[in-house]
Parts: sequence; structure tokens; C-alpha cells
Amino acid sequence: MGGFQAFLRRRVLDPVLSQLRQGVTPRKLALSLALGVVVSVMPVLGVTAIVAVALGALLRLNQPAILAANYAAYPLQILLFIPFFQAGAWITRGPSVSLSIAQIRAEMAEGLWATVLRYSEANLRALVAWALLAVPATLLLAFLLRPLLARLPLPRDPGPPAADGEAPR
Repeated sequence: MGGFQAFLRRRVLDPVLSQLRQGVTPRKLALSLALGVVVSVMPVLGVTAIVAVALGALLRLNQPAILAANYAAYPLQILLFIPFFQAGAWITRGPSVSLSIAQIRAEMAEGLWATVLRYSEANLRALVAWALLAVPATLLLAFLLRPLLARLPLPRDPGPPAADGEAPR
């Protein structure tokens, strides 16, 4: 099995199967995974896990599944940062922000806090764009995941071990 496939199996599929074996319903698990993914793309660095755990507790969802999805989808946050900044500018009719890796590096070299302050208004607009999409995206993703989770083959429970220490037949 390839390295990436092994990683996906170990970090995504095995934990999902484990949760289903423990009695978590496909509906609750789908909503937990969807929420973890959607919160992970929130365009604010460093807070997604805290927000995901808080929302999961509020909605009484499966915390391990939320965090697993949140961490697995984290690279999407970086990919969607600029699109959220652009969408936020469009939605709020604010000025667009043009960012490049070289520009961000140069500004970060001047100081992290100055860079954070410089982009705080644009970041708030990006957060507005994410917030408008978050609920519909979570519901759609949960809707799509539910039938997939319901079809996952679960190994049959072999039952309790025999009293004499022999394996069950």
C-alpha cells in the first residue's frame, strides 16, 4: 500500500471505523466530520481546533471525529485563504487584497503583529464570507457523507472470549 494510502487509512478511515464500531450513528458521525472540515477552513489561523471543539460540545457531537476531520482538512485552510479574502471583499464591497508569497514574507519579516494588524479588516471580511458558507457547507457535506458512512463494512463483533481462554468459533 502506498504511503499516502496508508496515511489516509491510519489517520482517516481507521478512526471513522472505530467510531462506528463504538455505536456512533452514521448521521452523527457525518455531521461531526462535516463540522470538523468546515471549521478547519475558517480563515483565522490558530483557532480552528478550539472553535471545532466548542461547537462540537455545544451540539453534542463526537469530539474525536471533529478533531480528526479538522486536522486532516487543515491544508485546505491555506488553499482557501485567498479565495475567502476575495469573497469577503466582494460580499462587503471592501477593497480587494492582493497577496503574494514574496509580499507576505517581506511583511512578516517586518513583524508578525504589524502584519496581523495590517490585514485585520480584510481578515474580518474573509470571516464574513466563511460564516455565510459554513452552515450550508456543513449540512451539504454531512448529507453527502452519511450514506457513505452507512455503507462502510464493519467487522463483525466476535463476541466475548470463551471462558476457558479459547478463541470463539
